[in-house]
Amino acid sequence: MNVPSAPDPETVLEWANTVQSTSDKILRRLAGEYHEDEWGFDEEFTETVFPIFEFLYSTWWRVQVEGASNVPAHGRTLLVANHSGVIFPFDGAMIATAIQKEHPLPRWMRAMVLNWAFDVPFVSFILRRLGGVAANPANLTRLLEADQPVMVFPEGQKGFGKSFADRYRLQRFGRGGFVEVALETASPIVPVAVVGAEEIYPKLGESKPLARLIGSPYVPITPTFPWLGPLGLLPLPSRWRIEFLEPIDLSGYGPGSSEDRSLVFDLSEQVREQIQDAVYRGLVERGPAFI
Repeated sequence: MNVPSAPDPETVLEWANTVQSTSDKILRRLAGEYHEDEWGFDEEFTETVFPIFEFLYSTWWRVQVEGASNVPAHGRTLLVANHSGVIFPFDGAMIATAIQKEHPLPRWMRAMVLNWAFDVPFVSFILRRLGGVAANPANLTRLLEADQPVMVFPEGQKGFGKSFADRYRLQRFGRGGFVEVALETASPIVPVAVVGAEEIYPKLGESKPLARLIGSPYVPITPTFPWLGPLGLLPLPSRWRIEFLEPIDLSGYGPGSSEDRSLVFDLSEQVREQIQDAVYRGLVERGPAFI
């Protein structure tokens, strides 16, 4: 009979320190001793839950990253990415995790989030503390003027809730509002292509009656949800690839350039085409989705 060996003293000490540190953080938070900025971002909370995202990043989805150093280490930056998720916006979480793990000078990302998400009490609480901000031009402008790195997903709900049949086909970028703000604030745009998020919840359809029942804008139907209940919320372990493309410098455009509709449209389409091309390239380089 094999008797399991006792853990070494260093491991025991590491576990004890982790438990003690986590306990201290919980007690401080229960006592109201924590800091959040005007948007609700709580860096300590983010650092506490970060190991969950690290597990998803490194083990569950085996994320491969290209070009992380293309994201400026300082100052205002607008990261523009394709969007998916269906149930949870894990694409934004993995972009932020990639910056933390792969960038030589990491910093926490902010994210423009679909407004309806803030109507869901628990989801709203989590999103705000992780750096999520309601998506509108005024909020985006304020964050960039404060020299924050911000993620935006111009496909919006059309991208987030697209069907599995339409996977990796970028939807329209709307009226190019992100370009207008980038021009007004002279913020560089970093296109980001995400491959892998379209397979975690393959959307087969929607249940409008269930959506009306719970007051949600939509309820997706996947191979596992809602059939398996809460277990159906477990994302599938697809393989991911994230590519950060070279920044687009907008500092050379003069004042008032954001009012040039032709320029705004052209820049918006340029970003969209770069992301779409990188997504197709990423699909080839990634290979099979789950192997």
